[in-house]
Order: sequence, then C-alpha cells, then structure tokens
Amino acid sequence: MKRVFSEFPGNYGLEPNLDTYNIVLKGLCKSGSANEAHSILAEMERKRIKPNTTTFATAIGGFYEEGNYIDVGKMIQLMQKYSIEPGMSIYNVRIQSLCKLKRSAEAKALFDALLSRGMKPNWATYGHLIYGFCREGKLDIAKSLYKEMVDRGLQPEAQCYFTLVYHLCQGQDFDAALGICKDCMLKGWVPNITTMKSLVDGLVRIEKVDEAREIIRRVKEKFSRNADRWSEIEAGLPK
Repeated sequence: MKRVFSEFPGNYGLEPNLDTYNIVLKGLCKSGSANEAHSILAEMERKRIKPNTTTFATAIGGFYEEGNYIDVGKMIQLMQKYSIEPGMSIYNVRIQSLCKLKRSAEAKALFDALLSRGMKPNWATYGHLIYGFCREGKLDIAKSLYKEMVDRGLQPEAQCYFTLVYHLCQGQDFDAALGICKDCMLKGWVPNITTMKSLVDGLVRIEKVDEAREIIRRVKEKFSRNADRWSEIEAGLPK
C-alpha cells in the first residue's frame, strides 16, 4: 500500500491531500503497520498539511492494537504541538483500545479524567467500557456503568444490550439479565437465540417460570419464524 501511495503523484499527477493521508494511514494501521504513522506524519509536515483529529485517532488506535504504548504517548504529545485538543473521538478510541486489551481499569481512569475536565461521554464511551468490564467478568462495574448511562439520558445501542444480557447470564445474574433484556425488547431488539435460551433456563433455575414464559411469548411475537422452536422450549418448562 505504501508503494502504491508513493507512486501515486508520479503516475497520476495528483498530490495527496489530508483525506488521502488519512485513508492511507487507516490502511497501514489495519494491516499492522502503525509504525509507518511516523513517516506519514513527517511527510505531511514537509508538505505543510496539518493532521486532524481523525489522523491521530487512527494512529493511536493502531499503536494500541500493536501494544505500542510509547508511541501512543508520542501521538498525544504531537497533538499538543498542532494545538489539537483530545476530544471525545480520541478518548473513545483510547478507551475502546484499552478495553479490547482487557485493560478496562485503565480505560475507566481515562473516563474519570474526561469527566473531571467537564467533558460529556456519549453512548459509545459507555458501550466500550461495558464491553470491557463484561469481558473481564467485572459485572457489578458493568451494571453500574449501564445505570449511569441511562441516568444521563444516553440510549444504549443494540450490541450494548446484547453484551450485557449474555455476560450476566454467564455470570448467573439472571434477575439483572432479565431487567436489561426487557429494556432491550422495548426498543424492538432481541439477543440471539442462544443467549435467550440461556436466560430462560436461568429464570427456571431461580424459580421464575412465569417470567420465562413471558420472555418466550415476546420472542415469539417478534420472530414468528422461530415460533415452533420456542413453543418446544415452552412446552418443556415446569408446569
């Protein structure tokens, strides 16, 4: 990719602009060559093309992916040189990357830092943290973040609900899973059949058969094509 990019001006008589550099940088980071970000940024400086938030968010995400935390710090310092304040997009990239690496406590520290600066997290910020803490089995923190998110008036997206319901079932916290599943279904979203079957089985285990039946009824209404399968599951419930 870098070779094609370097030959582009000579072959087509066109000079790359900021968007071109950002696209190339994204491709390099996706291919595991985030270290090329330094040469890309150096070339941009020579050509007096100022990088933007997208440039740095891409590079930072790439360095996190490769476990190169020193270069993450260098990118943040370079942002200061260009007088670019780290907005929510930068914080979200950093928080998401740390959560993927199972370093959610560090991500939460970043989250607390942005709050102390008076910044307002968005649904994506909370979604990344919830995903991270769920993966690490820290379900009480994930539930607390979900409540905080809703209290702030932020609307979770579907995958956030699915992640919580799945991991709460895995952690056998079926009451909490049921509550979040109900919230999810009110918005017309239903987790996959494996997760829902796990929830139904869990509700039966804690002697909440009526709630299990109600969940099955709602799923059958939403997905009529699976109605026969759910009818079989319902028939196997305790009377």
